[in-house]
Amino acid sequence: MAAAGEATRDRIGIAILALGGQGGGVLADWIQEVARHHGWLAQGTSVPGVAQRTGSTVYYVELARAGDRLPILAQMPTPGDVDIVVASELMETGRAMLRNFSTADRTTLIGSTHRIYAIAEKSGMGDGRGSGERIVEAAARRAKRFIGFDMEAATDRSGSVISAVMFGALGGSGALPFPREAFEQAIRDSGIAVASNLRGFDEGFRAAQAPVAMPDAIDHAVPQPTTDAGRALHGRILGELPEPAHEAALHGAQRLMDYQDAAYATLYLDRLRAVAGLDAAPWEATAELARHLALWMSYEDTIRVADLKSRATRFERVRDEVKAGEGQIVGITEFMHPRLREVCETLPAGIGRFILESPRLSSWLDRFFREGRHVETTSLRWFLMLRLLAALRPLRRRSLRYAEEQERIEHWLGDIRTSIAQDPALALGLVRSQRLIKGYGDTFDRGLRNFQAIRAALFARPPAERRAQWLDDACTQALADDSGRALEDMLAAA
Repeated sequence: MAAAGEATRDRIGIAILALGGQGGGVLADWIQEVARHHGWLAQGTSVPGVAQRTGSTVYYVELARAGDRLPILAQMPTPGDVDIVVASELMETGRAMLRNFSTADRTTLIGSTHRIYAIAEKSGMGDGRGSGERIVEAAARRAKRFIGFDMEAATDRSGSVISAVMFGALGGSGALPFPREAFEQAIRDSGIAVASNLRGFDEGFRAAQAPVAMPDAIDHAVPQPTTDAGRALHGRILGELPEPAHEAALHGAQRLMDYQDAAYATLYLDRLRAVAGLDAAPWEATAELARHLALWMSYEDTIRVADLKSRATRFERVRDEVKAGEGQIVGITEFMHPRLREVCETLPAGIGRFILESPRLSSWLDRFFREGRHVETTSLRWFLMLRLLAALRPLRRRSLRYAEEQERIEHWLGDIRTSIAQDPALALGLVRSQRLIKGYGDTFDRGLRNFQAIRAALFARPPAERRAQWLDDACTQALADDSGRALEDMLAAA
């Protein structure tokens, strides 16, 4: 009998969508073990994705009751003919629906509500994240029953792996005609991490009985000063800036002290105060500027990238993500492609300009930087090289990139100060236009070109026109696609 009376058919098709390293194959094996123990026939196949985050692996398990004749079992899930779908992440749940694996009259859809962002989402010019809320709404419509909860959080609580949590959710769903004890016995029979996998199974089993739950929102605590310099900056923020800007400014000052030093954070507050003195309640432009100015001032140069990739906290985060044991060794290999321009921008301004402005010298040096390289940051050689590069931080102010960025920032702030009294909506739009500039390398160059093209076209328009609305539309077009065609069409029509 089914645990919840749902599965009474003689054949059950189960599609599992999981990313590399999440144990989808182990989950498929457990399911087959349970079924065979109860006299069912079971077959499992898999279709691997292209890569760990550009395509999931689809595991398909088909179960059939044993009878006089051997059934013909399918090799792959067929749209509209899947009884159970288990997805390890919210976007994988969406993929299952796009492939019509889940149908409203038949399918029990079990999916995690947490997100692992795809490369395309993270590299988009704007906010490229897919809408989790829309996927959950669609799942409620396109499944006979939807079970959703944060499997990653359940994995962390249990100290297990996500495949065990998915197995528990499947057992708790009642969609298979097997008792809980049979699922737990399959874990015991595997002999692998039995105690932790049983804890993960229990987390998933109990969550399957509860309503759909989204992940808890991340609460970023307001930074508290721990040094004399930090306390001085903290006092300035509370005493000199309007209250709506306090929280973002505290985070911004902390970020810039980490990025450079207290003097650089002081420059940040000086710039903020100059705009706040021209702004008026509700100080929306100042509050937005506190965030966007900190982001621009902490631009990603080679020094910053080297620092972030060689920090102890990053190694700890990677170990945590792959669930490495205390005695396990984890190797990290990065793909890095510093171009000649990025190298020259790290040099003192005069030397960097000389190289870039010399066609012959640039052409000769460029051949050494045309191809990227794989860097094993956990090896002593590359770790020391990255730490040496990160140690150049005190010399950053002399670099070509620093001179260029501070000039651009000052022009941007000048536009904001000029506009804030005459057209507050335009000033706010100018503050937000900083979102066009992000990342490094080609991504940064593309965003900067769009920013500069929009600025030039904006100030060429008559002041009487609705420039604030035009600016917002232009930024939206710039963020619409990486090719820039939408923005080019808009600027051509201006």
